[in-house]
Amino acid sequence: MRRRGPDLLRWFSLALLLIAIGLTFLELVAFSRQRARLPRGLMIAGVSVGGLDRTEASERLLQVYGSPVELHYADQVFWLSPAAAGFSADVEAMLAAAELVRTGGSFWTEFWDYLWNRPGEVDEIPLRADISAAQMEAALRDIAARYDQPPTAVQPIPGTSNFRPGQPGEVLDISRAAELLGAVLRQPSNRRLNLPVVEGDAPRASLSTLATLLKQNIDVAGFDGLAVLYMQDLRSGDELLLGRYRNAEFQLEPDIAFTAASTIKIPIMIAFYRAFDEPLDDEAGRWLREMITESGNDPADWLMERIDPVYGPIRVTETIRELGFENTFMAGYFYLDAPLLRDYLTPANHRPDLSTAPDRYNQTTASEIGMLLADLYECGQGGGALLAAFPGEITVVECQTMLDLLAQNQIGVLIEAGVPDGTRVAHKHGWTDSPLTWAADAGIVYSPAGDYVLTMYLWNDREMIWVPTSALMADLSRSVYNYFNPPSS
Repeated sequence: MRRRGPDLLRWFSLALLLIAIGLTFLELVAFSRQRARLPRGLMIAGVSVGGLDRTEASERLLQVYGSPVELHYADQVFWLSPAAAGFSADVEAMLAAAELVRTGGSFWTEFWDYLWNRPGEVDEIPLRADISAAQMEAALRDIAARYDQPPTAVQPIPGTSNFRPGQPGEVLDISRAAELLGAVLRQPSNRRLNLPVVEGDAPRASLSTLATLLKQNIDVAGFDGLAVLYMQDLRSGDELLLGRYRNAEFQLEPDIAFTAASTIKIPIMIAFYRAFDEPLDDEAGRWLREMITESGNDPADWLMERIDPVYGPIRVTETIRELGFENTFMAGYFYLDAPLLRDYLTPANHRPDLSTAPDRYNQTTASEIGMLLADLYECGQGGGALLAAFPGEITVVECQTMLDLLAQNQIGVLIEAGVPDGTRVAHKHGWTDSPLTWAADAGIVYSPAGDYVLTMYLWNDREMIWVPTSALMADLSRSVYNYFNPPSS
């Protein structure tokens, strides 16, 4: 009996050892099978793939990131596939990174942690994906084409000087939508997006539409002479030059010469301020006011004589020429029988197709006097050609003073008659007394929706009647004002 005790203990110990080895082997097999799959707790791009093999993980990632995005455009709901938006998840690259995590640790260290049920810490693998910006923009533009409600532009009312209000619309903000959609496509969940929709203001009618309305106004009024209009938007610099003769389009390359008459007093005023600085003496100040507000010819002559007793008009022309205007000039004084100091030949007064028989003493064109007013306006704002051409000779304050003088010229007809009462209009007008063969007004209109230059020159080879002529010019002015200040929707 004593000999069998140690044998039993030995066999029992051996059995326990074999059981331990067997259990260890079983655990080792189980661990090896588990290690052949992705680590427990592993996240790829926010998707749980722990315990999956490579194929299963690939399918899950493609299922998540290949699912369509739910898009909401106002009350419309639709779905967009990631591929259509140019999104492509780089599944192979992410799985390759996962393989490094799976095989990167020590086998026996991980097995020991496995035996003690101590899961190791696993870093999440970030999303790797490509997005084609061009393809996404194309997809969004396709959505916009189907669902946008573009605003409608302001439209003229034919035969009048009025406009119909435009209508605002709703349009997709494509740049912001692309930013938001890109973020949603990178999310594994909550793949839903309310597309950013902005209200689009009703656009102003185009310049070509305005030109069509102005031509209709001229034709409806029955005016069969020559009408030339120049307009410049003083915010954008956009310009319109329109010619109408005998109810047909009249080409203005080059622009056509008109007798400047009293509108030439704008260049005279600018040339005087170039020669003399503020503060002016009382006499010069009075002459300037009388020349602009009363259209006085004698004060205009006296001011030019101050510049140069003999060649005052030529000095005015030199100032205008230095600004680049080749068709505007003053060749003699206003007084009766004043000598013609120089004979100016210009592109505008040498057109072979039509002549308005402009005065050899003073001439201009609708476009040049309009651009000169734009220069004066810009000078009053602290910039522009006047300050650049005459540094130290013309100042911002002097330009503001000149604009104030032009605004004091209040006659209640022509441009002024086409704008609401109280609207500031800095302008200079001119016309022949009898017979009335031409009439002009050149000014700056300060309107709520934008300031602009408007010049109008009308001529006919037979006498024009004042009432319908001035009414037509008022209607043309009203059309331009309504173009800048259309009725609200």
